[in-house]
Amino acid sequence: MAETVEITVERREERGTGAAQRLRRAGKIPAVLYGRERATVAMIVPATEVVQKLVHLEGSHLIRLREPRQTDRELHDKVVLIRELQRHPVSDQVLHIDFHEIDLAQRRNVSVPLRFTGKAAGAVAGGILQPILRELEVECLPTEIPEFIEVDVTALGIHDAIHVSDVKLPDGVVAVTSPGTTLVTVLPPTVEETKPVEAAEPAPAEGAPAEAATPAEAPATGKAPTPGKKEGGE
Repeated sequence: MAETVEITVERREERGTGAAQRLRRAGKIPAVLYGRERATVAMIVPATEVVQKLVHLEGSHLIRLREPRQTDRELHDKVVLIRELQRHPVSDQVLHIDFHEIDLAQRRNVSVPLRFTGKAAGAVAGGILQPILRELEVECLPTEIPEFIEVDVTALGIHDAIHVSDVKLPDGVVAVTSPGTTLVTVLPPTVEETKPVEAAEPAPAEGAPAEAATPAEAPATGKAPTPGKKEGGE
């Protein structure tokens, strides 16, 4: 089961682009919290905690919100998932985070990273291990979300594949992705076709006589003309 991450949050009063830019300059990230049958709440998360605790997360991790004064009942001790983490297209800086409050007693669909282990037999023979999916969508209780799903590729030969139906999942976790979906395969080695090199005709050795010219075609009579004598007896 994935470890629950705790972050510090506080309510955000100011809205708008200008207010958000001022928050980022002050080392804070604007965020919102929403969920079923509850009002949306604007929040602030320290940028240092975003960098240290959130940006490296893979798949779906439970996050518990901690409000320093512990008086804001709409925020404090709520368990959430990241729904969207917006980044700057150039600097990759986190600009905004959407959190979704969840019910720990309700099963839900989440994405879990796949971890491929072992050395595929086909790769040892020269093939190429080719992952098709990096995450698997599963259904489970929030408290049972796996940190990752291990897939052993050791027995895979060239052209072999592992499908969703081949993977053993933890108790209480059910695959949502179709059972026949390929997770990983081994491709045959790629060999570039090489054309045979034609042998170059050897050049004549220096000083060797040149090849004699082909004699001119003889007349149709089969006789070659006599030197110094004109045709017709003239």
